[in-house]
Amino acid sequence: MDELTAQVEVGVGPDVAFRLFTDEFGDWWPREFSWSGADLLEDIGLMAGVLYEVGPNGLQWDWGRVLASEPGRRFRFSWQIGPDRVPIPRTEDATEVEVTFTAGLVHVTHRGWERHGDAGADYRNSFTEVWPHALGRFAKYAAARAKV
Repeated sequence: MDELTAQVEVGVGPDVAFRLFTDEFGDWWPREFSWSGADLLEDIGLMAGVLYEVGPNGLQWDWGRVLASEPGRRFRFSWQIGPDRVPIPRTEDATEVEVTFTAGLVHVTHRGWERHGDAGADYRNSFTEVWPHALGRFAKYAAARAKV
């Protein structure tokens, strides 16, 4: 099954873009792309190699694991949310997201849709607008942070 790709131009260098993407993930990630939903989400971020969110009553869901991290160059993580929005416990059963950082550009490749069997194609198609939207939010965030 085809990988899904998206990219965005950013007004910062790869080292800064990497730092903003990872260290400040919860500040730019679209809140509507969470299990809890925008109104109930208390926190979302990256800590100790885990992508997580905290929802109502402090309940935490871990929805991804860092698989590779090369500051200023590449960040790869598992996307451990299934097509039915149920957590996927094993990283080898999840899709993977690889983010690369080059001069002025952030590029995302989301792969492994076939791991979801018959539901994989529809799940992939549901992401065709997710990554462009998320990266658009990131670009706006990076531009605002570059002015600080």
